[in-house]
Amino acid sequence: MEGLRVRERDRDELPAAEIEAVRAHAEPLPDIDDPAFGAVFDRFGDARIVLLGEATHGTSEFYRARARITQRLIEQHGFTIVAVEADWPDAARLDAFVREREAPPGNGPPFTRFPTWMWRNAEVHAFITWLHAHNREIPAKDRVSFRGLDVYSLRSSIATVLAYLDEVDPEEAKDARARYGCISPWLADPARYGRAVLHGDKKPCAPALLDQLNGLLEKGIAYAAQAGDEAFFDAVQNARIARAAEHYYRIMYQGSTESWNLRDRHMFDTLQRLIEAGGPRARAVVWAHNSHIGNAAATAMGWQGEFNIGELCRTAYRDQAVLIGFGTDRGAVAASDDWDEPVKVKTVLPARPDSHERVFRDAGLPASLTDWRHRRHLREALSTPRLERAIGVVYRPETELASHYFEAVLPEQFDAFVWFEQTKAVTPLDIRAEGGGADLYPFGL
Repeated sequence: MEGLRVRERDRDELPAAEIEAVRAHAEPLPDIDDPAFGAVFDRFGDARIVLLGEATHGTSEFYRARARITQRLIEQHGFTIVAVEADWPDAARLDAFVREREAPPGNGPPFTRFPTWMWRNAEVHAFITWLHAHNREIPAKDRVSFRGLDVYSLRSSIATVLAYLDEVDPEEAKDARARYGCISPWLADPARYGRAVLHGDKKPCAPALLDQLNGLLEKGIAYAAQAGDEAFFDAVQNARIARAAEHYYRIMYQGSTESWNLRDRHMFDTLQRLIEAGGPRARAVVWAHNSHIGNAAATAMGWQGEFNIGELCRTAYRDQAVLIGFGTDRGAVAASDDWDEPVKVKTVLPARPDSHERVFRDAGLPASLTDWRHRRHLREALSTPRLERAIGVVYRPETELASHYFEAVLPEQFDAFVWFEQTKAVTPLDIRAEGGGADLYPFGL
């Protein structure tokens, strides 16, 4: 992701009052591997949704901390869903492993498309292994699911719908192939489809994809009775993704705001469906970038018309949604120079002096949790808009200000903030070296 343009200000201004406020109220965190780490987050255990962010897509401490917090929320507070910023079909294969269910139709191992390291890494593998072991000790109906929220899986979602219909209704599968035939030539590069529609070289496929979704829904009772509710839910979700992805690629050239909002609306709607399907006891932990889980209305994103999952959750669930941001000052991160380029371990520059991250660095705690939900004076002390860093799968330190910083009012964006002064990169799992080995199951499917 790219940062947003920020206004110029005095770059040498040091917020002494803010630094002192953080120093006075931030709670030192034990080592992530210490059992006491997760217990610090018990205060959030009565929420319906806990959203856990990250300032980068490639920092080990963020993944490991979210795993420990999530384990605690599952074991001690009864959370039932882990929903992540990942494609639904890939996450569904991991979900089948952790809940010991039959895997939905699909070919090859999950998370082999760029950016592979975002979910195909040792930190996620360790969490998935733990979740599988945890689920084996509880009844099947109570097992915790692992779900993807994102919208990019046009090709694999269509393939999953067709494979499902081949099993439950071969005649309808023929009709579905005809409907999806409108967009099938573009599946290898759906961005080309968007350009073709934009330039008038291709009619939109939206009506055909909507017809296919409605066709599934109309036969829902019969299909669910034949193949089960879970398989039908998966097929419908993939049909929804195909429709949303077509829309996303069709409008992506019309402006970043429209495509961003469509994507986050889809992720929020998916989260809502998961909670609804889980019944009254369903409670979710969300893993996504800070830019998705913080309240966009308190950032430059929102000021230019974008919204996100965090803002939608805040509106829908109010205090039952807890938004927790993560930050770091320096270290290393797994990222690429540009889209579709190889992953590298890149040096993270120290935070700018006019940033929120610099406030936390100068407060002097190497790892901390700052919770300002019930601390009005702390909220007021940190209410000055400052720069905040956002590193996605691409990191360009040579243009860091323009590419990776935006303005935000931190205590309005998040309910709490987890800080690690120095961090290291995640450990990607090398696809070529795996060979389907059982020690890396389910990534080596």
